[in-house]
Amino acid sequence: MVRREETQTRPRERREMAEAENGTDLLTVHEVARHLRVDDTTVRRWIKSGALDAITLPHRGKRQGYRVRKKTIDDLFNTSTLPV
Repeated sequence: MVRREETQTRPRERREMAEAENGTDLLTVHEVARHLRVDDTTVRRWIKSGALDAITLPHRGKRQGYRVRKKTIDDLFNTSTLPV
């Protein structure tokens, strides 16, 4: 059963990554979590606390939907935390 679920999510992940590369600069919570190597729940917690800027989507289903701009993630990696 695990293999079946994995094959169902892969085309979706490929589509989301292709959209991000083709000029769509919005990332899903899952994509952000994968880039930052944390759990999806951690990313949602950061968004709710205001530590990570995100766009709130209309609520459908169990969880609130969010999108994070790719520039926001890029800025996290490009900021220098060292004192000058």
